[in-house]
Amino acid sequence: MGEWYVEYELQVNRPGLLGDIASLLGMLRVDIVTINGVDGRYRGMLVHTDHDQQIKRFELIASTMDAIVIHKIREPKLRDVLAVRHGHYIQRGTDDRRTYQFIRSELGILVDFLAEIFKQDGHKLIGVRGMPRVGKTESVVAASVCANKKWVFLSSTMIKQTIRTSMMGDEFSDDNIFILDGIVTRKTSDERHMQLVREIMGLPTIKVVEHPDMFVKQSEYTIEDFDIIIELRTTVDQEISYDILEKNDPITNRNSMGGFNMFN
Repeated sequence: MGEWYVEYELQVNRPGLLGDIASLLGMLRVDIVTINGVDGRYRGMLVHTDHDQQIKRFELIASTMDAIVIHKIREPKLRDVLAVRHGHYIQRGTDDRRTYQFIRSELGILVDFLAEIFKQDGHKLIGVRGMPRVGKTESVVAASVCANKKWVFLSSTMIKQTIRTSMMGDEFSDDNIFILDGIVTRKTSDERHMQLVREIMGLPTIKVVEHPDMFVKQSEYTIEDFDIIIELRTTVDQEISYDILEKNDPITNRNSMGGFNMFN
């Protein structure tokens, strides 16, 4: 018993067709939880039933209907749930299926996607690629709020240069979301910061690394260690160039305490 994802394509868009499908599901004691158009071509539904064999009966009956073609009937994946919520599927990389691609106009979907991941228990290492001012850090923080999780910056340039060398109190909690900027961490020569990063990496919790490709340079970590890679662009064809990122993000403006701010 549980939820199922059903996706079908209209062959004949006649009045009352959705009512016929809803009536058929009702007679089979299958409840429609959510329904929405998906990618402009399909109709996606999240349905619930106490008797999974009724889904097989619906699939058999629907296969005899000329007005629709069933494309997917399966236990819902996260991408299915978000497709019904937002009306289209999250794009995935063609070469690396761990990669999910977003553009800036899809920040709402990205926040929703990350929030669902953040609600899960256990270790996950997430990389976020993107150019400056595209919304990387803001999306991670917003997703933490949606997931009712506390976020902790290990390194960041969101407000000012942040390089943490220690933490205290409940900051070591497994429920926290740990965020670091791969460029900032890679460029620092402070061994205390690197030791803190290693310690956090060993915790069974969620870590988010901005600029993961820069983070893995000159470190014991590899890009294969990442469970999920997010690519965020302003437009679909924007190039993510690390040469530009390194030039635009130097460690400068250090204060009298050696560049460490109040977070230390």
